[in-house]
Amino acid sequence: MRQLNFLLIFSFGLAAVMFTLENTTSTTVHFLPGLAATLPLAVLLLVVAGIGATAAWIYAVWSGVVKKVETLQDSNEMEAQQVRIQELENDLQRYRATVDAQLGLLPAAGGSSATASGGESN
Repeated sequence: MRQLNFLLIFSFGLAAVMFTLENTTSTTVHFLPGLAATLPLAVLLLVVAGIGATAAWIYAVWSGVVKKVETLQDSNEMEAQQVRIQELENDLQRYRATVDAQLGLLPAAGGSSATASGGESN
């Protein structure tokens, strides 16, 4: 993998040098009315490429910051949901215990229905 990285960097560097040697004509750039600069075409393109690379890097950093903030917000929401789930599970266990206790107080349903069924067959 190192050789591939070296080959890519070397080839881009060589291409930049060849481009610079072939494009030495001066170009006038007008920034604002009355503000102009004359630069070789290669220098101008390298400066513009550097500005574009810097802008792309700033955008990537900003996107990373936004993603990190969203991740922190999501983790806070997830923690709140986990707390709520635990509270609901505790409530469910209490309700089950209450229902089980109340079912224990009810008379046995099987004995009364057997008596009713036996009375009809006579």
